[in-house]
Amino acid sequence: MGKTPKYQQVADQLTRLIEEGAFGPGAAAPSVRKLSQQWKVSITTILKAYYLLEARGLLIPRPRSGFYVSNQLPSAPLEPALSDPEPDPSTVGMRELITMIVLRDTLNPKLTQLGAAHPAQELTATRQLNRIMASAARRMGDRAGLYMTPPGNKPLRQQIVRHAVVAGCTLDADEIIITSGCGEAVSSCLQAVCRPGDTVAVESPICFDVFQYMENLGLKALEIPTHPRDGISLEALGFALENNSVQACLVISNFNNPLGSCIPDERKKALVKLLAPHDIPLIENDIFGDIHFSAKRPLSAKAFDTQGLVLWCASFSKTLSPGLRVGWTAPGRYRSTVAWLKYSTSLATATLPQVAVAEFMAEGGYRKHLRRIRRVYQDRVAELRRAVIRFFPSDIRVTDPAGGYLLWIELPECIDALLLYKTALREGIAITPGHLFSTGDRYGNFIRLNAANWSDGGTPAIRRLGRVIDRMSSGKG
Repeated sequence: MGKTPKYQQVADQLTRLIEEGAFGPGAAAPSVRKLSQQWKVSITTILKAYYLLEARGLLIPRPRSGFYVSNQLPSAPLEPALSDPEPDPSTVGMRELITMIVLRDTLNPKLTQLGAAHPAQELTATRQLNRIMASAARRMGDRAGLYMTPPGNKPLRQQIVRHAVVAGCTLDADEIIITSGCGEAVSSCLQAVCRPGDTVAVESPICFDVFQYMENLGLKALEIPTHPRDGISLEALGFALENNSVQACLVISNFNNPLGSCIPDERKKALVKLLAPHDIPLIENDIFGDIHFSAKRPLSAKAFDTQGLVLWCASFSKTLSPGLRVGWTAPGRYRSTVAWLKYSTSLATATLPQVAVAEFMAEGGYRKHLRRIRRVYQDRVAELRRAVIRFFPSDIRVTDPAGGYLLWIELPECIDALLLYKTALREGIAITPGHLFSTGDRYGNFIRLNAANWSDGGTPAIRRLGRVIDRMSSGKG
């Protein structure tokens, strides 16, 4: 990632000073001009830092008087504990709930969208890619309308291989299969390694898309305890493997949806090593891996694969443009099966989007684009988290992810997240209830919020949502 913007460095330094008590509640913050001179930065930089601290709930502006430290500083809540899912495999059946919540509300323009895990529209590269596609269409003529059957566009596969180096992977273009988004990649990989009735060990909680694919394929889910920072519990997974017949394991290795957890690289290595003696394939969804807030991208589990047992899946939907539906997988020893499944189900991914993404990457546009969106998403996650801490009850637990753009929030036990979801809709707010992230009933008082579209206009929505939660906590519904 590129260097942290100067205003953010200033804001982070002031945050530490406030949290350490250098400026107490109600105290006047240093004047913009004075701090500009003292820290040798521009007045604009100080103002941007102060505006960011205002969004974080730390400073309050007073007309013709300057900025003051808030009298109600947000405290840092705990993160959710290690999850505790049901210990036995369970049949997946969530179609009705997912359809009601996801399909009905995510595209409603009248709602403040804090639910669906869509990227921010203004942070996509859709316009640049459209220009490339228009140019490619003119250049290719009728060839632009031909099928590009598996494994897909070779220049794109070559660019993916070059980019995979930052994730620790040394691959060949022939190992890559282009898919219509990450969903098709994951679903095809599940189908390649499992048969109806098989059991798949998954992180808990995990994105409900996984349960959709498993329900369609007639698979059972064995949910494994997962930590909000370090990901899947290897100890719990090892116990599960000794006591259950497991045919595959599926993780969102970097910045799990909804937890935001990132399996440390050494534990990824240990995960691959744990599964290998059992000959259990690992389906790795790495769709958020490129949206990291640290200087270095976390590695993929695929980087430690020596036996072809890791089926690495990703796409450009969260980073470039979800509507293009360009994803890919490196399915190891299952390559020929996945290629046949791709051919026999959807035949091919659209030609022009593949060509456009390949050219965008070759010209350096993807790396530049990632540097930009990482900074913005990091700011938006921090600002939404500050607003949640400020306006939600003090006894909540909220994650503090190091990548992606999602927050997972544990509310008081008396809160029914599904009822909260319905009540929030009447307030003009879309959220995602925790019920969707497990086949059991473990996350009934959890919600997921999406920071991708966060702006100053989101603060009133979080304030209203906090009031709803307060009323529900007090029994006033």
